[in-house]
Amino acid sequence: MSEKQVTLKKEISISGIGLHTGVNVTLNFKPAKPNTGFMFRRIDLEGQPEFPALVDYVVDTSRGTTLEYKGARVTTIEHVLAALVGLDIDNVIIEMDHDEAPILDGSSIQYVNALREAGFEEQDEDRVYFDLDEVISFTDDERSTEMTIIPDEKRRYSVMIDYNTDVLGTQNAELNCIHDFEKEIAPCRTFVFLHELEFLLDNNLIKGGDLSNAIVFVNKKVSDKELERLATLFNKPSVKVAQRGILNNLELSYDNEAARHKLLDVIGDLALIGHRVRGRIIAVRPGHPTNVAFAKKIRAYIKKKTSGAPKYDPNKKPLYDISDIKKLLPHRPPFLLVDKVLDMSETRVVGLKSVTMNEPFFVGHFPDEPVMPAVLQIEAMAQCGGILIMSGLKDPENYVTYFLKIDNVRLRQKVVPGDTIIFQLDLLSPIRRGLCHMGGRAWVGDKLVMEADMLAQIVKKK
Repeated sequence: MSEKQVTLKKEISISGIGLHTGVNVTLNFKPAKPNTGFMFRRIDLEGQPEFPALVDYVVDTSRGTTLEYKGARVTTIEHVLAALVGLDIDNVIIEMDHDEAPILDGSSIQYVNALREAGFEEQDEDRVYFDLDEVISFTDDERSTEMTIIPDEKRRYSVMIDYNTDVLGTQNAELNCIHDFEKEIAPCRTFVFLHELEFLLDNNLIKGGDLSNAIVFVNKKVSDKELERLATLFNKPSVKVAQRGILNNLELSYDNEAARHKLLDVIGDLALIGHRVRGRIIAVRPGHPTNVAFAKKIRAYIKKKTSGAPKYDPNKKPLYDISDIKKLLPHRPPFLLVDKVLDMSETRVVGLKSVTMNEPFFVGHFPDEPVMPAVLQIEAMAQCGGILIMSGLKDPENYVTYFLKIDNVRLRQKVVPGDTIIFQLDLLSPIRRGLCHMGGRAWVGDKLVMEADMLAQIVKKK
């Protein structure tokens, strides 16, 4: 039985202080269309840039997970993403008016509570799961970390931590059903060792810390003078070391709360894979750097498995033939470079171009060694993208699309007469203010011949 994608019923906001910046920030969680995934939007920056929550954009993991895309940055976002995954949400836009997500109480529970208040709405599109056909493992000898995902019918998580300290010891945590996240994992707070806290304080790195958003484990003897200093820094009447070897700022919710929080971080960081993956994840001594490295390995594996050319059945009637295409695009022969549209959704289009020796450009472009010009391959790909844009308009005949930017162009193989090119373009972000950002790939047979990222603008005819 298929499952439907889920978004929020209404917009909901939550505000708080960023742990490291000390700046107040507001997050707006907004409903999103099917297949959007988790999309960040910086509403405090010019043009309100947005980008998907993908491991491709990770730029730092030193004190949390940080993403950046073309100058727009979001940081300490793992607790936000963990809440979305834990509540089984598929599509949401996360607006931020500063770069750092609020630390709140150091867990995901306040995010969970806010999202629950917004409510959930089932969408028309089916969920798509990626099922593994082999074990994927990652090791980091320097950190003594091992991370593995094993094929499984469900999503399961197991975490072990060991910091070689008496106060914390070895701890394990498990989550065998994602629906238990809210109760068993979401309330578990981040933790820090006292020596790490001192370093962060001395380097002015936790401007938003106040001893209410982290469990502080004490793994050394602490003088009364040091405790007085901590009390002053955090505006507390007094601070002391409790019997369990933690500062008396917080009581543990679970004996293994530290391991449970590390499991929370694993869930949040692995959300950056960008796909729903079924499998059992076993993480030994995980941290943000290794979580991200593991997510990159899984994402690369999925990309390799799913990056083949779309299947083309020449006997199947196309979605759009050349007559249909001429109703959507203003181009005409010899500059109409798309022959058929094979498939299309709200976020993807698959088109076809048959290359023959009768193409007019072959008269002067290497006539004795004919090769389809790269610029015309790009133009043909762009026309496919234009069809996707125009198909969503009520009156496409009144609009045209213009190129604004082309990035990451790769010409992998030459295209010659007799080849049939299959183009696939995917929206990289929702169309906003007439701007359409797409990623495209082109194949001849099973060979990838070209890829590019394209930015176009929809303009009404004068």
